[in-house]
Amino acid sequence: MLSHNVVFKLPFTEIKRIYLTLPSLKRFYYPVRRMRLLKYNSAGNFTLTRDLVGDDIPRYAVLSHTWRADIEEVSYKDMMDDTGKGKGKGKGKGKAKGRAKGKQGYQKIQFCGEQARRDGLEYFWVDACCIDKSDSTELSEAINSMFQWYRNAAVCYVYLADVSKAGLPTDDKPGRISWEPAFRQSRWFTRGWTLQELIAPTLVKFFSRDGEHLGDKETLGPWISEITGIPSRAFHADDLFNFNIDERLSWQRSRSTTRSEDKAYSLLGICGVHMPLIYGEGKVNAFKRLREEINKASKGGSSSAIVGLKLLRSSGTYREDFSVVLSLSDVTDVEHFVGRKEDLTEMHRALNSDGSRRTSVLYGLGGIGKTQLAVAYAKQQKDSYSAIFWLNAGSEDSLKQSFARIARRIVRDHPSLSRLSRICNEEEDLDEVVDAVKAWLSLPGNTRWLMIYDNYDTPKVPTDIGHAQVDIRRFLPESYQGSVIITTRSSQVTMGHTTRITKLENIHDSLEILLNASGRQELLNGEDFGTNTYSSDIARSWYCGACQRVGRVSPCTSHSWSVSTPNGSELLKLSSPLQGVVAETAET
Repeated sequence: MLSHNVVFKLPFTEIKRIYLTLPSLKRFYYPVRRMRLLKYNSAGNFTLTRDLVGDDIPRYAVLSHTWRADIEEVSYKDMMDDTGKGKGKGKGKGKAKGRAKGKQGYQKIQFCGEQARRDGLEYFWVDACCIDKSDSTELSEAINSMFQWYRNAAVCYVYLADVSKAGLPTDDKPGRISWEPAFRQSRWFTRGWTLQELIAPTLVKFFSRDGEHLGDKETLGPWISEITGIPSRAFHADDLFNFNIDERLSWQRSRSTTRSEDKAYSLLGICGVHMPLIYGEGKVNAFKRLREEINKASKGGSSSAIVGLKLLRSSGTYREDFSVVLSLSDVTDVEHFVGRKEDLTEMHRALNSDGSRRTSVLYGLGGIGKTQLAVAYAKQQKDSYSAIFWLNAGSEDSLKQSFARIARRIVRDHPSLSRLSRICNEEEDLDEVVDAVKAWLSLPGNTRWLMIYDNYDTPKVPTDIGHAQVDIRRFLPESYQGSVIITTRSSQVTMGHTTRITKLENIHDSLEILLNASGRQELLNGEDFGTNTYSSDIARSWYCGACQRVGRVSPCTSHSWSVSTPNGSELLKLSSPLQGVVAETAET
């Protein structure tokens, strides 16, 4: 899907030609059709929304499941008939009270709604009851849109009705998880429609029939690849163009569908094409028409595809063209960053993803080095991100000002973005600036950005009603993509993965900081480092300077002054009080 915020540099006819040349990218241009969602309310009922289109569609979760007999699944008609609105299809709300709750399939809908609510999502979508399958036009439209619906979902919940986490071990293999055999044999991996439900969403979470979380398609990726025979790098919709059509078709061969034609129809989104449905034509004819659509879309050959990719990149519409030049001018940087290798590794592990949202919280005392650690990570991983933005999260006003600076940086590198350009050229409405930047960060394909929220020390918490508190969630992009780093002194920040930042424990790291601060870096690598025994005058001057930095006034004549260098020789020997000062100096 293309957002309305994107302005083409190329004529539409040229874009359309490229679109037809690149079936794997066709989903970016195919308009999302009307859809209706479910809303779970506190009374325990589900409410169907009106028909939604485009920007009216809120963030939502989707359910992936295997169907029971149709008579046991909750249908759209069931939802409408329970409130006497069966004749007013799509005109209002319907609450599942009677027939729907009496069906076995209702449990899956209830699970999806409750899990979505736990994940902070008000709306969710279930194919069984959100599509009126008695209307052939709506059904055809829905199936042609379904890959995009799953692609745009904030999260997809896979409900495995034949897997229980409470099961007992079936063998004595060391490290064998009790539910692994059932997971590997689940019917979900054999059904045709679940293939796109695995690939299309950015975030896919697997649950047992008891509602227990088993993992996601990242953590369970090796198993899923073994079970399906599909390379794990194919589990992401953005990477589909790396696989040719024959490879994609092969992923469906061992799967089955209730209606024979659906084996072809379920591949429409994966192959990047669209066509009307003709139930009754048979599998052979359905695949024949699918091949014809693929051939039409790919007419022009691989050379045209390469040219098309280049043109799309230059037009600002291809997913890789979201780059913004790195700038850390808004933060004080240190020339020499010392230590913290384990913390950097932990941050990288926490933020490593396929583009779905990952958050790393750096928590510790003021002056402990959280900001410089975030700077070091940004420098170290700059090639992994299309854009890195720094925000002062000390107050709502400072956050809004940070978004204004970000908007100007984006427009500088992408001047064709009309909404942002207009805002930056006019007198700024900071709330509109925040919304515009968040919308740009939420565009499909713009998944490789990093936002660093520094100094988030006064978070808004339910138990405190202080006016100076900041609700950071108001300033996070709504789409579940990208990476976020938060530095804070508060233990109340619980989102994402938390790394507690403590003082440096390695005395050599502390000494290296002093050498850098004193302009004596040559001693770190020079021949004298490790062989020289420095005079007490030099050591004493370092100590006095360190004392002054931490606000400590202390006589410097009663300490011994040598420290073992990494190769075992003595450089300076520090008494316990001096080591404490060096450690304190390292933290400031």
